[in-house]
Amino acid sequence: MDNKKKVLAAISAVMTYIKTAEEAASMQAAAYNNTAGSAPPFKLWGISSRMDIMQRRSLMQMKAFYKKS
Repeated sequence: MDNKKKVLAAISAVMTYIKTAEEAASMQAAAYNNTAGSAPPFKLWGISSRMDIMQRRSLMQMKAFYKKS
């Protein structure tokens, strides 16, 4: 029973994250269309990828990936 609650919580968190990202992207696109090209379009996957790379680099610097003897 506890595992089901954890899975449901994880799924709902991911769905909320996706919904929030989609809303942010649509708001950015609307703002881009209203300003007649003054800002580049919002690239969600590019930003997410860069954040992931920075987080991995940080973890490696903290030696989180290295096994302690």
